[in-house]
Amino acid sequence: MLRRVVVTGLGLVSSLGTGLDKNWDALMAGRSGIGPISRFDVSDFPTRIAGEVKDFEPLDWIEKRDIKKMDPFIQYSVAAAEQAMRQSALRITEETAPRVGVLIGVGIGGLCTIEENHIQFLSTRLKRVTPFFIPRLLGNLAPGQIAIRYGARGVNLTATSACASGSHAIGEAFRMIRDGYLDAAIAGGSEAALTPLAFAGFIAMRALSTRNESPQAASRPFERDRDGFVMSEGAAALILEEREAALARGAQPLAEIVGYGANADAYHITSPSPDGEGAARCMRLCLEDGGLEPSAIDYINAHGTSTPQGDLAETQAIKRVLGEHAARVAVSSTKSMTGHTLGAAGAIESVFVVLAIQHEMLPPTINYENSDPECDLDYVPNLPRPARIRLALNNSFGFGGTNTTLAFRSVADN
Repeated sequence: MLRRVVVTGLGLVSSLGTGLDKNWDALMAGRSGIGPISRFDVSDFPTRIAGEVKDFEPLDWIEKRDIKKMDPFIQYSVAAAEQAMRQSALRITEETAPRVGVLIGVGIGGLCTIEENHIQFLSTRLKRVTPFFIPRLLGNLAPGQIAIRYGARGVNLTATSACASGSHAIGEAFRMIRDGYLDAAIAGGSEAALTPLAFAGFIAMRALSTRNESPQAASRPFERDRDGFVMSEGAAALILEEREAALARGAQPLAEIVGYGANADAYHITSPSPDGEGAARCMRLCLEDGGLEPSAIDYINAHGTSTPQGDLAETQAIKRVLGEHAARVAVSSTKSMTGHTLGAAGAIESVFVVLAIQHEMLPPTINYENSDPECDLDYVPNLPRPARIRLALNNSFGFGGTNTTLAFRSVADN
């Protein structure tokens, strides 16, 4: 018999701030976290803006002796997990530890560490390469460090599927709990790849917005004049638990995960399949997984990266799956405020979905000034909107044609 899975804790680090309150307040104010890049020289780059995490203090979350062992993407994930664990009040004991897993999605990993140590190696050979070089850069050291911190001895793994990584990690954790392999999990995603080389790579692909003079208006998903995504960083974590065990220990479920879809376009290394065919199949898989009717969906947190091709394909996918109901569903992209956090995106946006369900407020898509006749859904333009959200979807799609959809349900009526 399949078990029910609830969310009992949340944690966030993003360009909007560190912590749930800072992020939610920014979403409700329609405030962007995008600004000029301050960490390295971009004077000769055509794109000079990003979503940097600016208020993060590692010592608030990590002991001083351990900071040097962690690339920023690991530091962010540890901080998000600590926030989520505090809210959940989940205690991992000697008895329960083997049944608690940690699954963190990471798209790129420790690129900061790779670039810094490569420079040191070129100038000094072996003299200045840190002994923590490898443990700092490995994607699986995000869940590894979290598991060590809390003594979680269940499944420990990293999903690496580009911009779907965080959602894949949450979805697989959901399945493991639902199917009885785990009783609880710390699940989420993290990314900190704002480096000169990464920027150069995305610029070479012509994937980034060049709206340098108005950075806060650069990310404009589904809007007529969108010209590319804005690269950002951050992390999010969710505590997932088997529902009866959570209730028995007195936890307060924030939402329930009720469906998960994952598939591939098998079409192109960076472009989505024509007409959103792969994304549409993924959304259907999620609905079928949860025994859900398309007409029951109240809100979709879209992948919505602000690229011309991607936003159009997602719009088409939503219409293919929902039919006439698509016109009645609120669809917003919080990337309009956070920018695109790559491997962390699905996890950050899953937290936003849970918060939207709790607060009964739809986050807006900001910078929506001119409608695109081919993107013709209700994108909650510019201002948040009160709404009762009983069932919501979160879409995440990545390079290589990898797709995920997660379904979250309100616990108010359950």
